[in-house]
Amino acid sequence: MQIHYKWDELKEIDFIAFLPIILPFIAIGTLLILIALIDLYRHRKTRKNAFIWTLIILFVNTLGPILYFVLGRKDSERS
Repeated sequence: MQIHYKWDELKEIDFIAFLPIILPFIAIGTLLILIALIDLYRHRKTRKNAFIWTLIILFVNTLGPILYFVLGRKDSERS
């Protein structure tokens, strides 16, 4: 088994064959981001640091929306 590939060998790999494996992960990540942003927008008056949460949701990929749902939604419950 070869671990290191040369640039010429990477051209021969069929990346479209990996698409059915990768596509569900991309779809779930995008859905999580959209749901978190919609929830943040609907409750923007009661959420503290809405701008910071928007940046976290957008730029921390899949972990950002999960952090928002676990930690960010507790902002309004404390108030």
